[in-house]
Amino acid sequence: MLKRVLIANRGEIARRVIRTARRMAVETVAVYSDADASSPFVAEADQAVRLGSAPAAESYLNVERVLSAARSSGADSIHPGYGFLSENADFAEAVKGSGLIWVGPPASAIRAMGLKDEAKRLMAAAGVPTTPGYQGVDQSELRLRQEADRIGYPILIKAVAGGGGKGMRRVNSPNEFSAALASCRLEAAASFGDDRVLLETYVPCPRHIEVQVFGDAFGNVVHLFERDCSLQRRHQKVIEEAPAPGMDGDVRESICAAAVRAAAAVSYEGAGTIEFIADASHGLRADRIWFMEMNTRLQVEHPVTEAITGQDLVEWQLRVASGERIPRLQHELGIQGAAIEARLYAENPKAGFLPSTGRLERFRIPGQSRVDSAVDEGNEITPFYDPMIAKLIVHASTREQAARELANVCRSAQVWPIHTNAALLARCLSDPDFISGQVNTDFIGSRTETLIASKGPSATALTAAALFKIDLAEGAEPGPWKALSGFRVNAPRHLQVSLICDGKPYTVNLDGQFKRSSDSVLLFDDMIVAFEGGEAFSFSSTESFADQFDEEDGDSTIRAPMAGRIVQVDVTVGDRVKKGQALVTLEAMKLVHTLVAPTDALVAELHVAVDLQVSEGAILIRLEE
Repeated sequence: MLKRVLIANRGEIARRVIRTARRMAVETVAVYSDADASSPFVAEADQAVRLGSAPAAESYLNVERVLSAARSSGADSIHPGYGFLSENADFAEAVKGSGLIWVGPPASAIRAMGLKDEAKRLMAAAGVPTTPGYQGVDQSELRLRQEADRIGYPILIKAVAGGGGKGMRRVNSPNEFSAALASCRLEAAASFGDDRVLLETYVPCPRHIEVQVFGDAFGNVVHLFERDCSLQRRHQKVIEEAPAPGMDGDVRESICAAAVRAAAAVSYEGAGTIEFIADASHGLRADRIWFMEMNTRLQVEHPVTEAITGQDLVEWQLRVASGERIPRLQHELGIQGAAIEARLYAENPKAGFLPSTGRLERFRIPGQSRVDSAVDEGNEITPFYDPMIAKLIVHASTREQAARELANVCRSAQVWPIHTNAALLARCLSDPDFISGQVNTDFIGSRTETLIASKGPSATALTAAALFKIDLAEGAEPGPWKALSGFRVNAPRHLQVSLICDGKPYTVNLDGQFKRSSDSVLLFDDMIVAFEGGEAFSFSSTESFADQFDEEDGDSTIRAPMAGRIVQVDVTVGDRVKKGQALVTLEAMKLVHTLVAPTDALVAELHVAVDLQVSEGAILIRLEE
């Protein structure tokens, strides 16, 4: 068995590996960037080694620094987690070349499956059905446009390297092609250092089905059944579950057998996932499911597989890397109940899912669920890495029960002042179509307005906030709330309390209710915050309420919607721009955002340059009509 494993990753996956390693009496070494110096995983490991500054290229993606940390800490092995260097064949070879054990598949398998175009050709040769499309070496826009016309619209443009929905665009018509291709290439280059793309036919009513596979050095390959990862936004997974709803025994046997063939074709060892796209227009059918790609690593959503099989996949990884056989053969594996995972992201759905950064003054997840979190209360959410802050997982005897319990967990989430998607998750899990298993990759996209719509605080939340305001007026806390005009302790039965929430005034008639407020209402920096339904409603006093932007800015000022790095500037001072024209491109949390002109205007001032780090709300450009 391994003695000391270095975890070449961060956040919740580092904490996840540490938990299993500790149970197996394997020592752990964490590596960290300056941005993560105070993160929980650093303190939880047996040792911790600093890699460098916050940017991933100077820390988690720096191969030599990771290997140096392994040597200095006395580690005998490296677990790559997921993301960063986990699917880098050169890194896997460098680890073994340094005399260390690589907790992952052979470099040859990573290389064979690392590029989507090569992987599809290999799978076709192995008898695994693949999606129709174009994977040619000619990457000229002319050739790609010709192939798109041949395939027929709508199509998908996908980055050849990487995954996670980065560098992928749906194109509905020829006049959208050039802009989508340019955007896709820019994001692919920023995320993977490779701007090559492939084309695929767009599958109607698509469902994302994947199969967990595991192999060892003795030639054994098994599957641990399928997961459904269809609920996505911008091609990023949001809710995953196992088993897939509507999957019958015959289709399961067919897709899982294809996954095992795919893994065997590259002599696979360790944990991996074979991803398929299914046309669910008429339910799940074996002849309408095609191979998309293979992820040669552990997946973010592995907990749902662990829940239904009762297996610890990280333990499997450590045992196989130690030279042992896989712990279970196929006939020893079965499905027990249903499990659903929801990804809690630091993002603002009401602002186009823009990332949210800052200090977590409040981070509580009440209720019964498994919580795999990257952070604890009091930690900082930085703009440098992925916006996922936790995974919430529920396992129950039925899918309906799991969905109901997980929805309640999401509604109970208390996070402040960071914005999250908790309310959206709860609404997804409670949607009648989701409950009935009518899911596809457009589930969120087709319901975005409904899923993010907030009716504002309920009467219950308003009453709780009003009672809290009265508590403060009695002297419980200092602040502007002490000045309650006309308030008396022995007040009349119909006391009215004024509140402002998100700029909207409310008058609450307490009607004789004078019980103390609940623990779902708290005070942060002279602001009352009520948590309800996965949302946080803030109530400011009249004296402290102010708009965050200067009135004179109007539409003439372009500000950074989140902290991040400027990756492209498309204008200079004096340029005349049209409404909708691209001005500047910002990268934050591995996502690329292009800011456009709100109206026809003249570029009067430019306060940005490529590679400049900017804070949320910073003035980037001033326009004049």
